[in-house]
Amino acid sequence: MAKKVLVVEDNELNLKLFCDLLRAHEYAAEPVRDGREAVARARAFMPDLIVMDIQLPHVSGFELIGQLKGDLLLRAIPIMAVTAYAGREDEERIRSAGADAYVSKPISLARFVDAVAALL
Repeated sequence: MAKKVLVVEDNELNLKLFCDLLRAHEYAAEPVRDGREAVARARAFMPDLIVMDIQLPHVSGFELIGQLKGDLLLRAIPIMAVTAYAGREDEERIRSAGADAYVSKPISLARFVDAVAALL
């Protein structure tokens, strides 16, 4: 059975790229365009990994990571943040919020796939 990955990304091109890349590596990818739906979708889909953009409209990735890590059903699911924030302090902030890994945009395809594989 393929590992399941929930992809939370508001940019349509990035969402398609991430999902296509995951599917090409035999993961089951579930897209979420609106961060406000992320927790409910995670509860319904029960992914093995969550790939999360940090800069989302309506709710920040930081808030979502806090909600996911605060949910007893979801807290053990690893979260990989994918973001244009690229500074060292940004990575530290993202990791201290609860993300298990961090990949900066624009992504390197190989680094993205390696980071996913390392978390699964």
